[in-house]
Amino acid sequence: MTIARSNASWPRRIARSALLLLGVFLAGLLVAGPRPHRLFAANHELGDDPDTGKPINELPESLLTGIGPWPPRPLTNWSFGAGESLNYSIGWEKVTAGFGAMTVGEPVDTFGRLCFPIVSTVKSTAFLSTFYKVDDYVETLMDVKELFPLRFEKRLQEGGYRANRCIRFDPQAGLAYTPNDTFPIPPYVLDDLSLLYHVRSMELIPGKDVEVDIYSGKKLYRLTVKIIRKERIKVDAGVFNTIVVEPLLQAAGLFKHEGKVTVWLTDDRLHLPVLMKSKIVVGSIVAELQDYRLGQPRRY
Repeated sequence: MTIARSNASWPRRIARSALLLLGVFLAGLLVAGPRPHRLFAANHELGDDPDTGKPINELPESLLTGIGPWPPRPLTNWSFGAGESLNYSIGWEKVTAGFGAMTVGEPVDTFGRLCFPIVSTVKSTAFLSTFYKVDDYVETLMDVKELFPLRFEKRLQEGGYRANRCIRFDPQAGLAYTPNDTFPIPPYVLDDLSLLYHVRSMELIPGKDVEVDIYSGKKLYRLTVKIIRKERIKVDAGVFNTIVVEPLLQAAGLFKHEGKVTVWLTDDRLHLPVLMKSKIVVGSIVAELQDYRLGQPRRY
């Protein structure tokens, strides 16, 4: 029985690892959580209470315990902009399991701030879908000036597994809101997807690590991104000079690995993610850039 369960679960483990690569860096992205519920409607108002089903008109004063507003921190971003599109093949060893894409849309008004809608999708191949369909959608709305998220959502379908999650980050109150909770957050905390784009905007120097705060899997973490080395590599999209980075998690004051993930970013102002690898028990999951369209970075 144990062997049967292990054999049956390998497609899900591979699919989860593939999404991890495009959800960028962190284990626990697919941890099961509350029942599906959309907290914020399209007009960015509070939705229904997940327990009573009644509309939420305002948050109780007792929940407003965050530290805000956050101080301004305008950043210079010449790495990405509206119109960028990155397309990947995702495979296990030499077997193609699916395809992924990451796009940056035209800025939209979100809670009074101008934000990039950044979307990551992963879909399984037709063959894999016959016995294990993967159709995942992740979106972050990222402030164009200060490069932190205002809203994060993911809709996951992996075999029989379903999950819908949503979180709003409030820089004025210093709080995050989910369907079942409200809690304080540190300034400029990132989500799984906005993390990649924030790191892309930074100066990356081998040997000089970067630390950021991140909310993932219903937990807050301090993340260390190790800038390892420079390397010239060839992928489907071409030959690139790259900077190799590895993100490492710290939790509860202790440093720990959550599976080794390695990312190759182009060694230029764009820092395009051209190759991503995640070690698993048998072999590696690889996301390789197939083709791309550059966006239009600009000052806001």
